[in-house]
Amino acid sequence: MAEPLELKKTLNLPKTDFPMKAGLPQNEPKQLEAWHAGNIYERILETRKGKPLFVLHDGPPYPTGEIHLGTGLNKILKDLVVKTKSMAGHYAPYVPGWDCHGLPIETQVEKELGGKGKVPPAEFRKLCRQFALRYVEQHKKDFKRLGIFGRWNDPYLTMSHEYEATIAGAFLDFMEKGYVYRGRKPVYWCLFDSTALAEAEVEYEDHTSPSIWVKFGVVGGGKGDAAKIGSDVSAVIWTTTPWTIPHNRALAFHPDFDYVVVETGKGALLLAADRVTALQTECGIKEARVRAAYKGRDFEGMKFQHPFLPIQVPGILADYVTLDQGSGIVHTAPGHGADDFNSGQKYGLEIYAPLDDKGVYLEGLPEYKGKDVFTANPIIVKLLGDRGALLGNHEYKHSYPHCWRCHNPVIFRATEQWFIKMDQAAHGKQKTLRQEALEEIHGVKWIPAWGEDRMYEMIDKRPDWCVSRQRFWGVPIIVFYCDACGTRLEDFKALRNVVKWFEKEGADAWYQHTPEELLPAGTTCSCGATKWRKENDILDVWFDSGSSNLSVLKGAEWPADVYLEGPDQYRGWFHSSLLVATGIRDAAPYRGVVTHGWTLDEQGRPMSKSLGNALYPIEITEKWGADLLRLWVGSVEYQADVKMSERVMTQLSEAYRKIRNTFRFALGNLGDFDPSRDALSNEQLEEIDRWMLDRTAELVKKCREWYAHYEFHRVYHAIHDYCVVDLSAFYFDVLKDRLYTKAPRSKSRRSAQTAVWKISSALVRLAAPILVFTAEEIWKYLPKAQSETESVHMTLFPEAVALACGISKDAAETWERLAQVRAAVLVALEQARAAKFIGGGLEAKVHLHAGPEAAGLQKLLEEKQSVLPALFIVSQVVIHPSAIAASIPAETLPGLTIKIERADGAKCERCWNYSKRVGENPRYPTVCERCSEALAEIESDGSANVAAT
Repeated sequence: MAEPLELKKTLNLPKTDFPMKAGLPQNEPKQLEAWHAGNIYERILETRKGKPLFVLHDGPPYPTGEIHLGTGLNKILKDLVVKTKSMAGHYAPYVPGWDCHGLPIETQVEKELGGKGKVPPAEFRKLCRQFALRYVEQHKKDFKRLGIFGRWNDPYLTMSHEYEATIAGAFLDFMEKGYVYRGRKPVYWCLFDSTALAEAEVEYEDHTSPSIWVKFGVVGGGKGDAAKIGSDVSAVIWTTTPWTIPHNRALAFHPDFDYVVVETGKGALLLAADRVTALQTECGIKEARVRAAYKGRDFEGMKFQHPFLPIQVPGILADYVTLDQGSGIVHTAPGHGADDFNSGQKYGLEIYAPLDDKGVYLEGLPEYKGKDVFTANPIIVKLLGDRGALLGNHEYKHSYPHCWRCHNPVIFRATEQWFIKMDQAAHGKQKTLRQEALEEIHGVKWIPAWGEDRMYEMIDKRPDWCVSRQRFWGVPIIVFYCDACGTRLEDFKALRNVVKWFEKEGADAWYQHTPEELLPAGTTCSCGATKWRKENDILDVWFDSGSSNLSVLKGAEWPADVYLEGPDQYRGWFHSSLLVATGIRDAAPYRGVVTHGWTLDEQGRPMSKSLGNALYPIEITEKWGADLLRLWVGSVEYQADVKMSERVMTQLSEAYRKIRNTFRFALGNLGDFDPSRDALSNEQLEEIDRWMLDRTAELVKKCREWYAHYEFHRVYHAIHDYCVVDLSAFYFDVLKDRLYTKAPRSKSRRSAQTAVWKISSALVRLAAPILVFTAEEIWKYLPKAQSETESVHMTLFPEAVALACGISKDAAETWERLAQVRAAVLVALEQARAAKFIGGGLEAKVHLHAGPEAAGLQKLLEEKQSVLPALFIVSQVVIHPSAIAASIPAETLPGLTIKIERADGAKCERCWNYSKRVGENPRYPTVCERCSEALAEIESDGSANVAAT
């Protein structure tokens, strides 16, 4: 007879090469290289051919500088969407893009050149293109480092020939439909960059302005009693832009407000009745006695003397006058404000704004002519004081519009610009562009839901779209003027010839060819002339990016299923894309819009270099690994603002460690498991294993629903909790005895392994979109069925139906109650350990009794008594038919009483359980009856040598 087996070698102890320490910063780049070499993105698409199409259209960032945390959040969220849709069975391409034109690039190139105007336009455009390409390549590298899959070898660039041709063609479409006009209106104007700005290019920052109260003397006119107001009275206005006073052309009153004349130490003053106290406070006026009262409508047509110019200005009526600030009478300069301009149009006022592109006065009094507007502010305040028109002057800190690139304050300035009419219907149509866009908003799925109202309000209240910019780096406005008579060319067939040039050479063709070369031969003006000159302005960069859906989305890809960006894009890319698509294709370019919040530091402050609190994705990946950054993105409720700090990353690293260790336990116990050979059918599995597979199926169902609705944080928390609580702390803990001590090929052990394998396979696929590197690493070590793909990212999400065993409702409820009993028993065991009564759970014998308060529990415990020792990880369990002496009530389960005693018998050398039957087996005298059975099975099939291999 053979020698007895060495007991230690008969145990199936976990064994795996899957490392405990992740080493993500070191190992992730190696995986990236493998993915690149294996064309992972292309292979994923190949496996999804013929599947339903899903398109996330990438909003193009500017290729300037290092990607910041907000950009990382954005790109990872997009990657989560694409990967989840792909693994849900969609053909989900991802084409990254970059917005290569505009001020952000120009500003950086000008810095490198040492100023503006250093080189000719064509050379400047070449340098901008080179700069953009340099950072596109850097961004590509950084985004790929985050585990983002996409068409990196062929992204879309707004400066590509095809894209620039699309932009030019889209503008001509708008023009041909009758939307485009050239007009003189106030627009945001950056003095530093000498260009008009869109609302999306303006940011509000703190600014200190002079706050002045100014008198305009009454000349005469008005209605009713106001006509007899008296020439000693002065109307009072308040403004924080003294530099606009020379361009004042009216005083605006609200028709329904009450106005009064008050006698003061500074004269008889006319203002809104509700603003007298504010006047006294701001201007140091002690007494103000009301002399007369009027309605605002009475002052329409009254004449007032300008404080230092030889002009009289009228009183007008406007419903935008408020009583929140100032005097209730609004200083109106039609060349410097949207409301002012509209009033000017209504009343036929002069649109006066004689400033050059640097904000320098071209006309006016010697005191300020030739000065820029901000330099002129104190000069004009002094001029008002010298003329006796200044009632009060204080510094005023407020939120003021600044240029988004140079961060200098901007002004409103009336200039000749190209506009797209919001309230114009295209030729042959009834509805205006605004009406069509507003209707389209209601057909879009907005996440969060408030996005619908926000976009509606933006479109509903926006002015006409100023689409011209006075710059070089962009797509020129395709307009020609006759050299002889100045008439604009409106032959659209001829104009579209320029688009063909752009397709071949890009927009640089505009600067490298004459009008006669760009236009078809023989293009003639109605006056008979054949010489043309080109428009100098370029298109707004938001028109560029807004045209991306026309350039990038081909065929069935349009409209996109979803756009995903930050909240600033309601006035940016979401906005311009909607207008361009509605104007060209009469429909929204997206079926859904998802918005994420801003990234903040631990104190809730926006991250910035100046505050020293900025964290960058590349820094995080070098220290923690990209999977930790992705885990952060997956863990936060991204639709609100999200916080990031070292402390957050430390907490996440601990959560990651627990998830990783859960998988490591599973892999360690599947070393000798071949699914095609060893997996059992559902009917052969033990009941607890079937119950856990059903619970995993429920998890799969929920996670797939959450993924479908972009609720990634719910998926992360569910997977984390399942790994830590349900598996590590419960199921895997219970399985250890069965996995380690049963014969390697025993049905009981194979049942456990089958369940562990199926659960692990399901979980790794659920986690794959978030933990892209770790999931791929796990997948390499996980035993696979013959049909499984090489990469986890090429496979599909698990199907809940395929995973579920269909355990009965009663059986499921049984195990739920047993899990509750186990929790109560573990508390009692811990108390016994703390009292030094036992060392470990296997030294314990547990006595249980359930009273009538715990309905049905006593019967359940009696029926399941045989599985309780393994469930509690103790050596013996006794169920008592009546109350137990000296027992204690369970803290968490009313009606259950528990008593812990030391286990009977001797300790088994092999499994460490205590048993009275240790010593019965003469061949193995130190083992229990359970291990005797296992050893006999091992010896009979000769499987000792394969244990734990």
